[in-house]
Amino acid sequence: MPFPADRIRFGVSLSPHPPAEQVALAERVEALGFDSLWCGDHIVFNIPLYESLTLLSFYAARTRRIRVGTCVYLLALRHPTVVAKITSTLDALSGGRLIFGVGVGGEIPKEFEAVGVPRNERGTRVNEGIEVVRALWTQAPASFSGRFFKFEGVNIEPKPVQPAGPPIWIGGRSDAALQRAGRLGDGWVSYVVTADRYRQSVEKIKASADAAGRSLDGFETAHLAFITVGRDYETAKAAWVKRLTKRYNQDFAPLAEKYGFIGPPARCMEQIERFIEAGCRHFILNAICEVPDEAEQLELLASEILPHFRKNPLTPPSFPPHPTSPHGGEEKR
Repeated sequence: MPFPADRIRFGVSLSPHPPAEQVALAERVEALGFDSLWCGDHIVFNIPLYESLTLLSFYAARTRRIRVGTCVYLLALRHPTVVAKITSTLDALSGGRLIFGVGVGGEIPKEFEAVGVPRNERGTRVNEGIEVVRALWTQAPASFSGRFFKFEGVNIEPKPVQPAGPPIWIGGRSDAALQRAGRLGDGWVSYVVTADRYRQSVEKIKASADAAGRSLDGFETAHLAFITVGRDYETAKAAWVKRLTKRYNQDFAPLAEKYGFIGPPARCMEQIERFIEAGCRHFILNAICEVPDEAEQLELLASEILPHFRKNPLTPPSFPPHPTSPHGGEEKR
């Protein structure tokens, strides 16, 4: 169920809060007019995280309109048949509001060790897992034979509300992720890339789909934006660097100028506009700040950022049925 192609979309990814605050923020995000509500996913991480699909079930129960999604779910860490059952249930109970963002992960080897999955198999397992969940969402009964998963005549009920199942958005920025998006995805979501690299990545996705003979009509393009709105750039940057350095256990100071959406609203809007020009149509805004300040950041995003794009809507162009080949190279990192 793609979003109507009438304007740029904005979602929110929330930081972990105590339970009552978490669901209250989810309700506020919907009331503020955002289009979607997201959560990240890890089994083992540098900071505490709720289990993603459990958290989305709470969001869905306390909201009515807003779409809910994973950004992104590490499918290689779970058995896809169980995942198909959970996501079918979540889509049914939410009235067809689930977006299933999927990625391979790998930056924390301990979580692969903890579940007994070799880290070097994660890409192949995700590819198979996507096919498994789609088969179980849509076929009755379903059969599958792959390297890791095999079954015959299996039926999972109830099916998702969305006829083809929840849209699967592929997360990542590597060539392998872009190829996966073109061959298997209903959308793509990036993070920590420049607008130039985003543009080049969209072209690579088109080329991958073309090689696979797929149409990308209705394909969604998204970006997870680490954003800090502040009165001045330096103060906002300090907050951005401090929080992300703790979250990812690495120094984010060298990354701020290149990848951050940081500073006064006008500066943040300029960065968003660069990504729109590069082909992005759905922004997942992750407010980077101390946890008690997140509610204030959400209010600023809703009052200072969203109105500009709601008053100046853009009509996103659809992907052509037969995408063209890429014309640019990937940024070196």
